[in-house]
Amino acid sequence: MCLALPAAASAQTNIALGGISADPTAPVEVTADSLTVDQASGSAVFSGNVVIGQGSLRIAAGEVRVVYSEATGDIAQLVASGGVTFVTATEAAEAQNADYNLVTGQLTLTGDVLLTQGASALSADRMTVNLADGSARMEGRVRTVFAQGGN
Repeated sequence: MCLALPAAASAQTNIALGGISADPTAPVEVTADSLTVDQASGSAVFSGNVVIGQGSLRIAAGEVRVVYSEATGDIAQLVASGGVTFVTATEAAEAQNADYNLVTGQLTLTGDVLLTQGASALSADRMTVNLADGSARMEGRVRTVFAQGGN
């Protein structure tokens, strides 16, 4: 049995994400079909079948722009577009775009966000995840489907 709970257009909800956590200081591995580097702007753009790994965190997208910190030269931000898939051991999410701020440890997914946790699903216009503690907030036309029982 499933329970669908449609919500108002301005609705928002806070959720706990047990498997979503990451260490923003861990090494970041990126694979893609191509790479373009712009030294003047301090950014790099990976294009085509982009897969990012950081610990157990995986993000796949059509394109990812990497922004480096001017102060340290470390990666400060990853901006993904072209359809984004975000996967951990227990959750998966899809969205049109994602912005991962490694300085704050915050991941923001926007555009047709769909989060699945086992047989349950949540959708919204925007989801913001605190990767340090695994908490998240979904906003904008939030809809939830909870799986009930074993049938």
